[in-house]
Amino acid sequence: MDNVRHMPRDPADQDGLNRTPPHDAEAEKYVVGIVMHSKQAYDECVLLIKREDIYNRSLQYIWDTVAGIYATGEQCHPALVRAEIEKQGQLHRVEGGNLIYRLGGDTISSTMAAPFAERIAETARQRRYDEHGTEIKAAIDRGADGDELADLVAGFQQVEQLRESTGRGPSHLTASLLNWGSFFDIDFGKIQLLPGKLMGPGQQIAVIGDGKAGKSLFVQEWMWRMATGRSFLNDEPQAPVKVLYLDAENGQEQVQERFLSFGAGPTAMGELRYASFPPVRPLDTAGGGADLIALVKATGAELVVIDTVSRFIAGLENDADTWLSLYRHTLLPLKRDRVASVRLDHFGKDKERGGRGSSAKTQDVDHVWELTYEGSGELTLKRTHTRTGIGPDRFHLARHADRDGDNWRAGSTRHVVRAHEHVEQNIPGTEEHIILALDSAGVPLEAGNRIVKNKLADLGIAAGSDKVARVVKIRQTRAKRQAQERSPERSPDPLQETFPGNVPRNGSRDGKAPGQTFPGNTGGTSGTPPVPPVPPTEWGDGEGTPGTGTTDDHLCTVCQTPLNGFRADRGYDTHVACDPATGSHPDHTHAPHDERDSA
Repeated sequence: MDNVRHMPRDPADQDGLNRTPPHDAEAEKYVVGIVMHSKQAYDECVLLIKREDIYNRSLQYIWDTVAGIYATGEQCHPALVRAEIEKQGQLHRVEGGNLIYRLGGDTISSTMAAPFAERIAETARQRRYDEHGTEIKAAIDRGADGDELADLVAGFQQVEQLRESTGRGPSHLTASLLNWGSFFDIDFGKIQLLPGKLMGPGQQIAVIGDGKAGKSLFVQEWMWRMATGRSFLNDEPQAPVKVLYLDAENGQEQVQERFLSFGAGPTAMGELRYASFPPVRPLDTAGGGADLIALVKATGAELVVIDTVSRFIAGLENDADTWLSLYRHTLLPLKRDRVASVRLDHFGKDKERGGRGSSAKTQDVDHVWELTYEGSGELTLKRTHTRTGIGPDRFHLARHADRDGDNWRAGSTRHVVRAHEHVEQNIPGTEEHIILALDSAGVPLEAGNRIVKNKLADLGIAAGSDKVARVVKIRQTRAKRQAQERSPERSPDPLQETFPGNVPRNGSRDGKAPGQTFPGNTGGTSGTPPVPPVPPTEWGDGEGTPGTGTTDDHLCTVCQTPLNGFRADRGYDTHVACDPATGSHPDHTHAPHDERDSA
């Protein structure tokens, strides 16, 4: 039966097998019945009791529904309560709706609600002491010493004192008033940001990106490193943070594969608690907010992740009231308790407008981070909204992962800051490392796939055909740019095309250079020394520091507008949006990407 809470039988009890914890069934029925009719009665009762004080689960569910209706500013009625529960598909929890009408018909006056609520509060207190006694007896049975028993008693008394001081009467309202003396003793400017420097303690952020960006993969690694006291994005390691991760997006086999690839395991999860497809009610309702707060208290979480937020709401994404309700019922209580939160979201149809749905989504968060996958394992993490301005605003990231047969090699998956191109030059196997090796070996920038592949074999550097092709493209583009800078009079616009996808004006119709043996390979000329490489331009230190850049604008070969930033420095000849593999190029094709990026 849904309206009966079955308690485990305790062999130590000698008062029979039919014993139930203390509760006042009559008072609970009267109070729940009257609050469906009277907002005044509800306001008086909520000062005296909490939802968990109601013992009967069905009545507790009706109470939560009533609270959600009043929170929206609407009036309540038993018929509205039934309609709301029916919309959630939960009528079976209230006898198909019959319990609602029975309570609503056999009710009391609103002025009598408070005395009955007092009776509920008193029996709820007795029940807590009863459960505490059971806990003490269980601890004795397992051999707990005196110190452990004393800690159990002290902890229980502390919770009870806090409940009495904040949960009844006007003291829970006055507790929110700031104490100016202690308030100005806090130096908020010196508060250390959480690992990764993407947020501070108690702050709420949104991480937005499209499906191929790999938001879940990024945040899962971040949370695992935070919960185990590891560094992230070049930040210094800190003490482990207690993290609660709510996931209604990724299957458990996918989650296991990812954490193993990070280097995690059953004994290396730290303070991370992971709820896979948790049965919480929608977080934009009072019941859902209560469910999450209960989980937070049970786990002692200091940070909560909601992946993906659209999976945890009942309202429409385009309705501002949905996000206002989410804040009122869930995010506000978390923020009030200084519990940080990270919610994942998808881009809308227009990426320029940020996350999908109503603009009200970004009004309550402290920061909005947009994660964009740019191909070849490169990502950009950009902060588009901020309340504080503390910390860096942009990260250029690289995602590394290695296959071991059909699985991902343990400990190989990580996100690193691409602060300078030189950082990647020191990591064997990266494109930058290969380019540096070719430059050092004197291989001409114009060298094609075959020459580069043979030279890498001589140097003992392993690289697949796809990686070799990317390296060749980067080096040949750099050679064209250097030729343009040395001989501008030869062609004022050597990279200009008649229209996107056509042969350049100054090139041959077959796209081959003189002496080219086949597309991509250029015949060498004896006695011609290699062109010395141009030192790469540094673009900041990953902390928002501006780089030096170059004074010459290089044009995108597709849209003919200046190509600046790290793509120009690495030798690309198109913007990300113009690239045939990733952007809106007329010959657009979808390049294969990591199947784990679909999250």
